[in-house]
Amino acid sequence: MAGHSQFKNIMYRKGAQDKKRAKIFTRLTRELQIAAKAGDDPGSNPALRSAILAARKENMPKDNIERAIKKGSGGGDDSNYEDVRYEGYGPGGVAMIVDTLTDNRNRTASEVRSAFSKYGGNLGETNSVSFMFNRVGQILYPADAGTPDAVLEAAIEAGAENAESSETEHEITCAVEDFHAVREALEEALGAAQSAQLTWKPLNTIPVDEEQAGTLLKLFNTLEDNDDVQQVSANFEIADDVMAKLTA
Repeated sequence: MAGHSQFKNIMYRKGAQDKKRAKIFTRLTRELQIAAKAGDDPGSNPALRSAILAARKENMPKDNIERAIKKGSGGGDDSNYEDVRYEGYGPGGVAMIVDTLTDNRNRTASEVRSAFSKYGGNLGETNSVSFMFNRVGQILYPADAGTPDAVLEAAIEAGAENAESSETEHEITCAVEDFHAVREALEEALGAAQSAQLTWKPLNTIPVDEEQAGTLLKLFNTLEDNDDVQQVSANFEIADDVMAKLTA
C-alpha cells in the first residue's frame, strides 16, 4: 500500500505541473460528452454529475460544460468515442495500463505503441497485466479535510472499502459499483473531494533504479500528453533518494 501511495504522490508532483489546461479541458469535455449520452439531467445521471463536478473543479467555463453536455446528449455530437484499454510493460518490467477515450482506434493504438517502443517498453494483449491491479473507485481529500479517525469514520459510513491517511492527503477506495454513492456520501460529510476517479491500484509495486525511473517518467509524460489518453497506471516504486536526483 505504501508503495502505491508513494508512486501516486510521485506522479502528482512530477506530472501535475506539466499538464496543460487545454489537455485537461479536452479530457473533461470527452468525459462530459460520454456521460451525457445516458441523459442530460445530472440529477438522474450520476456519471454526468461526477463529470460536471470534475469540470468545475478545474475551473472549466460554464459555457464549455453546457456545450459538451448538449453535444453528448444528441445536440450535435457526431463523434463516436469509446473506451479502449492498452496493457504492456515499460522499462524494468514495470506493468502499465493506459486508459484511453478515442474516436479512432487505429490512431490511438499506433501512438501508444510508438510511445512504448521509444522508451524500451512493449504492448501486450488485453488482460496481460491487469491481473496485477485492482480496479477501484479512488477519492482523495487534502490532509486538512479531517483527522485520520474522522475520515475513516466518514468512509465507513459512506460504504467505502478502505481509507489511508498520510501527511498530505487521505485516500479512500471503494468498489467500482459503489463509486458514485460513496463519493456523494463523502461530499456530504467532508465537502468536495480533491479528486474522484476510477483507477487501477497495483497489488504490489517493484523498485526501479535511477535510469529506469527517468525513462519511465518520460514515457508517462509522453502518454499523458496524448489527447486520447485519460489515465496511466503502473506498479513501480521510486526510492526517495532516486527521486531527489531526478527532480534536482
